[in-house]
Amino acid sequence: MELALPIVPAILVILVAFLAGMGGILDEFQFHQPLVACTLIGLVTGNLEAGIVLGGSLQMIALGWANIGAAVAPDAALASVASAIILVLGGQGVAGVPSAIAIAVPLAVAGLFLTMIVRTLAVPMVHLMDAAADRGDIRGVEMWHILAVLLQGVRIAVPAAALLLIKPEIVQNLLESMPAWLSDGMAIGGGMVVAVGYAMVINMMATKEVWPFFILGFVIAAISELTLIALGAVGVALALIYIQLSKMGNSGSAGGGNTGDPLDDILNDY
Repeated sequence: MELALPIVPAILVILVAFLAGMGGILDEFQFHQPLVACTLIGLVTGNLEAGIVLGGSLQMIALGWANIGAAVAPDAALASVASAIILVLGGQGVAGVPSAIAIAVPLAVAGLFLTMIVRTLAVPMVHLMDAAADRGDIRGVEMWHILAVLLQGVRIAVPAAALLLIKPEIVQNLLESMPAWLSDGMAIGGGMVVAVGYAMVINMMATKEVWPFFILGFVIAAISELTLIALGAVGVALALIYIQLSKMGNSGSAGGGNTGDPLDDILNDY
């Protein structure tokens, strides 16, 4: 079968998918994060702007995805790679981002099935590593460990290669035939997932020391004249101010009671 993309971009897309699959386990270079994976696929296919917009939108959704206990989070790597490929094949550019996001969320849930298969295959590998360790075969332990990580890359690379075998015309017709009620509904649902993601992150981070910064962030974000770079600069400035106040509070309250709140400690000193 003929690939939907030229051979070099197709190979690069599969390589990015492979790295994203491994990144979901290694968590070192963050290739599985939507902002990274979608941007890289957009770069190698000549759709950088659309890839960045899609990655940023999906990143907001993925903020609330985390493995908690035995509950496994949706597969951000598969959602990122598959939705980026569908966006590229659809040929709609930035205008096709809402449709790609609508497809990404179900794909993320479906990716849990592939994760279950790969982790099941990894169980006997662990026993083989234990046996190699008992024999003192360090090279054997390393080999099985590397093979298990490579399987995670194959888990994403294979679906990516399969998507590249679909003709772009088929993807375009599918996206164009999607009824407005379905695409709009999925877009609204994706926006609600973003809100849930933010709420989960705030719930983990919220303390009486940082709530004022959350409030300032929401207020400043409403100023339309400020760009994302300006908002980032304000955030860095607030972080530096907080760090400086924390140091002052710790040094100034050495002989007195420390309340745990650096701002309260500084006020108590006066």
